[in-house]
Amino acid sequence: MVDYMTQNEKCKNKQADNLIGGWKLSGSVSEYAAAEFHQKTGDQAGSNYIELAECHLKTGSIHEAAAAFVDAANCYKKISPIQSISCLEQAVNLFSTVGRLSMAGRYCKEVGEIYEQLRDFEESIKYFEKAAKFFLHESSITSANQCKQKVAQFSAQLKQYTKAIEIFEEIAGEAVNSNLLRYGVRKHLLNAGICHLCRGDLVAVTKALQQYQNMDPTFSRTHENELLTDLVAAYGENDVEKFTEVLKDYDSLSPLDSWKIILLLRVKEDLKAKEGIVNRT
Repeated sequence: MVDYMTQNEKCKNKQADNLIGGWKLSGSVSEYAAAEFHQKTGDQAGSNYIELAECHLKTGSIHEAAAAFVDAANCYKKISPIQSISCLEQAVNLFSTVGRLSMAGRYCKEVGEIYEQLRDFEESIKYFEKAAKFFLHESSITSANQCKQKVAQFSAQLKQYTKAIEIFEEIAGEAVNSNLLRYGVRKHLLNAGICHLCRGDLVAVTKALQQYQNMDPTFSRTHENELLTDLVAAYGENDVEKFTEVLKDYDSLSPLDSWKIILLLRVKEDLKAKEGIVNRT
């Protein structure tokens, strides 16, 4: 069966190359038609891998079946993300059944990434959370934390700030005692602080800053702590201009990523609204 699959794919690839080569020479067929041809061959290849997986399942070859579902998912990834997800889910279930939890985590994470590309953050969160659990079972702390960070980021984008804060602070607390991960502590605490600002609770964010300095005594000397402190001051004074200048100064030293910009723009809009209320009274 494997030999058949290999020969079948070689044949299809050769047909595709010959046909597209002919199109290029004649100029009679559009690039759209070429893309359509690849879509059809990709769909057929995916279907063939699913059949292969089902054959492996009948013979009790669970690991091989899971691998075939992964191959099918790769065929569908560009032409049908939902079908790709379906195949990866089956692979995850099979890998977890045979105790290959790292593999299960890897492909569960991949599902989360596909949902991320589809901008479906709620579904993405579910799979990154599941992937993190698989990685933790295998003591893959770094991989687990990468998934947790995704959960925190997407939770914040969905305005689930408390959940995001808890995750960022948890990761920072773990990293502060690790020589390898310690450098990332200030970034995690900055992310948590920005989420606090999004909640608009100055008392809570001021208290959090003190906790962060207790957690990591070096944090008080970082640009991240300075940024949060200055943003809190501007927010407390309802000063949009000062808030903007603080961000510009920090961005010139360390460019803000798109996630931070999205959240900080929310804070700025909230500040503008408050400033407007103050001016009308």
